[in-house]
Amino acid sequence: MRGFILDSNMLITASLIIFVLALIISVFRVLREYERGVIFFLGRFQEVKGPGLIIVIPVIQQMVRVDLRTVVMDVPSQDVISRDNVSVRVNAVIYFRVIDSQKAIINVEDFLQATSQLAQTTLRSVLGQHELDEMLANREMLNSDIQGVLDTRTDGWGIKVSNVEIKHVDLNETMIRAIARQAEAERTRRAKVIHASGELEASGKLVEAASKLATEPNAILLRYLQTLTEIAGEKNSTILFPMPTDLLSGLFNPQVQASNKKRSDDG
Repeated sequence: MRGFILDSNMLITASLIIFVLALIISVFRVLREYERGVIFFLGRFQEVKGPGLIIVIPVIQQMVRVDLRTVVMDVPSQDVISRDNVSVRVNAVIYFRVIDSQKAIINVEDFLQATSQLAQTTLRSVLGQHELDEMLANREMLNSDIQGVLDTRTDGWGIKVSNVEIKHVDLNETMIRAIARQAEAERTRRAKVIHASGELEASGKLVEAASKLATEPNAILLRYLQTLTEIAGEKNSTILFPMPTDLLSGLFNPQVQASNKKRSDDG
C-alpha cells in the first residue's frame, strides 16, 4: 500500500511538472515578420506586439494574429446597369492590406468578409454612374474611382486598398451585335467623309486646271487631241468624234496665230 501511495505522489508530481512546463512554453509566442499580435488583457485592448518573440500570459491575456501581407481578393461577377440603361456583368480584383491591426480587429468583426462585400456594392454603384462606352474604353479611370471610394470607406477598419482592376465586362449577344453595327456605321461614316474630302480637293484642282486652260485658246484643242489619242490606244476600233469648228478656227486663223506669235515674242 505504501508503494502505491508513493507511486501516486510521483505521478501527481510529474503531472504538475509537465503542466508547469507546458504553461511556461505557452507563455512564449513567435510572430513572423509579416505578423502582428493584438493583445487583450482581461478582454480589454492592451497593445499590439510583434514581430519576433513575445510573452502572452495564459488566461489573463489573449492574442489575435493579424497578417499584414497584401491580400488579392477576386470580386464575383456583378450585374450592373449603366447610365445609358445597358445591362452588363462585371468582375474585378482588389489588392489591399492591413495597416492598423488594432482597427482591423476591434472596429470590424471580419475585415476580409467586410471588404469583399463593400467591394461588390461599390463596383455596382460606381459603374452604374458611367455609360457603356466609358466602361469599355476608360477602365483606368474607373479603376481609380473604385479604388478611391474603397480606400476611403475602409480607412476606419485599418485597411489600405492599393489597387483595383476590372477584369471582364461581359455583354449579351444582342448588345454585341448592336456594338458591331455601330462600329460598322462609324467606319462607313469615316469612309464617306474621306471620299467627300477627296472630291472637294479634286474639284478645286479641276477649277484650277480649267482656269489655266482658259488662258490659252489652243490648250483645250491640245487636250482634246490628247484624249483622242488615249482612247484610240485602248481598243483596235474606229471611233468617230465630232470636232468643234470653234476649236479649229483658233488653230488656222492667221490673226490668232499672229497674235499668239506676237505674245510669244514679247514674252
